[in-house]
Amino acid sequence: MPWNDNANPGPWGSPNNDDRRDGPKRPQGGGGPRRPGGPDFNASFDRLGRRLRDMMGGPGGPRPGVVPAIVGVVVGLWALSGIYQVAPNEVGVVTTFGAYSGQTDPGLNYHLPAPIQAVEKVPVQALNRTDVGGANGDDRAAGLMLTGDEQVVDVNFSVTWRIADPRAFLFVIRDPNESVTAVAESAMREVVGKTPLQPIISTGRGQMQQQTRDVMQKTLDAWGAGITVVEVQISRAGPPAEVNDAFRDVQSAEQDKDSSVNEANTYRNRVVNEAKGDAASITNRAQAYREQAVREAAGEAARFNQIYTEYRRAPGVTRDRLYIETMQRILQNSNKVVVDSKGASAPIILPPDVFRPKTPTVAPQQAPEPAPAPAPAQKGGQ
Repeated sequence: MPWNDNANPGPWGSPNNDDRRDGPKRPQGGGGPRRPGGPDFNASFDRLGRRLRDMMGGPGGPRPGVVPAIVGVVVGLWALSGIYQVAPNEVGVVTTFGAYSGQTDPGLNYHLPAPIQAVEKVPVQALNRTDVGGANGDDRAAGLMLTGDEQVVDVNFSVTWRIADPRAFLFVIRDPNESVTAVAESAMREVVGKTPLQPIISTGRGQMQQQTRDVMQKTLDAWGAGITVVEVQISRAGPPAEVNDAFRDVQSAEQDKDSSVNEANTYRNRVVNEAKGDAASITNRAQAYREQAVREAAGEAARFNQIYTEYRRAPGVTRDRLYIETMQRILQNSNKVVVDSKGASAPIILPPDVFRPKTPTVAPQQAPEPAPAPAPAQKGGQ
């Protein structure tokens, strides 16, 4: 059949036995079965081998100048392997036999070929993110922390950092991500351990983030890690999932307690303010009474001094006037006055309004009378 006919040369033709310079001659049919429709790899390898032998000088040895040319090509390729490109956001760190040699700026650069020198490209402007805490596995265990008031809280947060010193980043720490995770967890535990639960789950997150960043940066600088912490962001801070129901009950009890305390404070403030108002009113009345009593006493004393002065001038007249004024003040409130004198045949009964002060009566106003009309003038001088 055509597909297994070895005599058929196929699209690449059949190998020429006369072209072989050494070794046994291969049969005209191609030396064995081939894949239907595929190339004859044996023939191709034979042709390549003949060309290499021809280039090297054949059986008699290599031609003059071939070996130096090959060595020159290899050396040139080895020298060109030291060319490398540094991206705009990277810095190249060059090492000589594994030791730090220097840094290269972005662009096309060159270093001695391996194994003399090597280069490590470090992305110094890239922002890296490390997450701590989670819903499952070890990350969740890393987020469980003890607060300052001995409460358990689940904190999930992320750390954004970048490389500040490429040399320290490559040669000081072995695993940067693991190191940043360990430092972040330690710093957050330190901050949470000094903070009560309520600020952590409510309004104290901003201060906690800043404190955690400062503690992390201080630790990494002490290590000489060459890392700058850009930001610490808390994504979740609350009780563990296992105690959510109990925590909600506690929060409800706390709210009820706060409500009761507020009501008690409101009642206390109202009662205290009312008591203060009553006390101020009593004090004001007492002060007013004191002023009134002092002024009345002062007036009575001045009046007594005036009366005494008049009494010294005319004792009889003054006694009579005082007697009359006293009797008038007493009798003006009496309903009936009986006057009895020695030698009188019968007592005299006075009406009750005799000694009362007379109030002037105002006559009712009468409408003004209209003015008389003027008399008409007389004619003729009459």
